[in-house]
Amino acid sequence: MIVVKNLCKNYGNKKAVDNVNFGLSKGEVVSLLGPNGAGKTTLMRMITGYISPTSGSVSIFGKDIGEQRIECLSQIGYVPENGFLYFDMSVMDFLKFCGEIRNIPKQNLWQNIKHAIEIFELEDVVEQKIENLSKGYKRRVGLASAILHNPDILILDEPTEGLDPNQKVKFREFIRNYSKEKIIIISTHIMEEVEALADRVILINSGKLVKDTSPEELKHLFPENDIKTAFYKITNEVK
Repeated sequence: MIVVKNLCKNYGNKKAVDNVNFGLSKGEVVSLLGPNGAGKTTLMRMITGYISPTSGSVSIFGKDIGEQRIECLSQIGYVPENGFLYFDMSVMDFLKFCGEIRNIPKQNLWQNIKHAIEIFELEDVVEQKIENLSKGYKRRVGLASAILHNPDILILDEPTEGLDPNQKVKFREFIRNYSKEKIIIISTHIMEEVEALADRVILINSGKLVKDTSPEELKHLFPENDIKTAFYKITNEVK
């Protein structure tokens, strides 16, 4: 369970996140949807403990992320939009490094790495340096590193950026399978992914939670329009 309560983040006079509240349970895939600068990335960074809120709180299965950050992070896999890769490492060395800093027991580490490599089809590049990989492969390495410890919460910022159409299909298959007993938060601008993957849609604009709904309900609000048009009509009401 994730509980976000009265969460705010200010940068000077600008409110990047403005009094946001919601709760998420296992088995949910939630899409954070909003225009550029809406506050989605800031919100995810506070949920992961990467930055501290100005006020409010985030609890991860009953633990406050600000007070018990290490314990909370053991249950979270996070892939930021711009990645966190070490380009001078090979894919295998990077995944091994990520597993070790997660304190995955040695008897499980290689099996976990093998599983992640298979899921994201990295077999052909495991010995290559990350700096020499394509954008799509780099994205897949980041995703593989995030699931090594089998986290209960997966937070993904624009996860399919750089993936080709075939890779996107396989990514969606992975999300559907992985989400059955997990919490997954995906920030995306791709409406097709929202409709294909999300159980819930949390619309963010100007730092505010505009609406907490489902893809189906969002379309029903504006039956004459598609989900993309409905979203922009709603978010433009809160600026």
